[in-house]
Amino acid sequence: MPPKKVVEEEKPGPWALGRFKSNLKVGVVGMPNVGKSTLYNCLTKCSIPAENFPFCTIEPNSTRVNIPDDRFDWLVEQNKPKSIVHPYLEVVDIAGLVKGAADGAGLGNAFLSHIKAVDGVIHVMRAFEDPDVIHVEDRVDPVEDIEIITQELRVKDLEFMNDQLARVEKDTKSSKSPLEKKQKEEELASCKKIVQWLEDGNEVRNGMDHWTTKDVEYLNQYSLITSKPAMYLINLSEKDFKRKKNKWLVKIHQWVQAHGGGVMIPFSGAFEQTLLDLPDDEAREAYQKEQEMTTVLPKIIKTAYAMVHLIYFFTAGPDEVKGWCIRRGYSAPKAAGTIHTDFERGFICAEVMAFDDLKELGTEGAVKAAGKYRQEGKTYEVKDGDVIFFKFNVTSKGK
Repeated sequence: MPPKKVVEEEKPGPWALGRFKSNLKVGVVGMPNVGKSTLYNCLTKCSIPAENFPFCTIEPNSTRVNIPDDRFDWLVEQNKPKSIVHPYLEVVDIAGLVKGAADGAGLGNAFLSHIKAVDGVIHVMRAFEDPDVIHVEDRVDPVEDIEIITQELRVKDLEFMNDQLARVEKDTKSSKSPLEKKQKEEELASCKKIVQWLEDGNEVRNGMDHWTTKDVEYLNQYSLITSKPAMYLINLSEKDFKRKKNKWLVKIHQWVQAHGGGVMIPFSGAFEQTLLDLPDDEAREAYQKEQEMTTVLPKIIKTAYAMVHLIYFFTAGPDEVKGWCIRRGYSAPKAAGTIHTDFERGFICAEVMAFDDLKELGTEGAVKAAGKYRQEGKTYEVKDGDVIFFKFNVTSKGK
């Protein structure tokens, strides 16, 4: 008799961590006075306090930011619809974190709870000198800043997990059935594994080779701060941004690579604020050309959107062109449900065109004639940029 085939468990990827919802948020995080609120003002073109004193942001400000996308603009130009609804990302400006925040320093506990409520973290790091903008630690050292922040976030996660471990140990002992006891023992094993990982100085998101599918299920229930994907924005002076040089960039890159990697984007809050203060887009274009610098805000928005594993599909016609945000990995019925729950409940099929095919061939009719207009069923995984028409019957029973 041949030996039984051993099936290795597939390791979950980074996309597996987090809430499987489409209304995800990213939080702008950093020490006080590093440029968070300036960045937020520029991203949203709204005015919130950004004065020169710590904790000027107490309650988190939140806004929806349109995602720049040439594909969406092309669909609008082709269809000339009555209504245009851009795909968007929700951005939250979270007040400055300080050393000791996990123990309540500087309103720390409230800030940490705000971070826990978002799905991805944009770390803003100060690499510019300015005696008029006081740093809370009275020095400029972005590597030390990010060390302080990640330590505070890790300590908060460890505090939560120790409480969770104690609760699960108690529940395991009081289990009323063998099945319940087995389930609690599985969770207990995951809790111990996560606690040890955090005690060793690691962030949860950097342990994807370490976590099993079962671990990830529990991690998604716990929603730990260090499980959230992260990107790093380095705030430079206008001079350094223009010359693309700064003494901290190599050191920050080394730190990021040593802590799981991630996207680094240098920007200048001062330059972006100057652009924002100009009267119109024409003046902004002229100023960028004159200064030989280009805004990186579109890159920041697109990177943040991809960071939380969001994609979008389009619905397009003469009445409306709209980009629908969904989580990567959504099936066609689940994607249909973002339009209306009836679409998911009564799903029949999805008629799909790849955007690239539509743009290359010019019209829906041409796509059909080329045999590239597809009907997809319940198991189809929606791809970024799909142009979809859903067929459904609301009298159908959900299965």
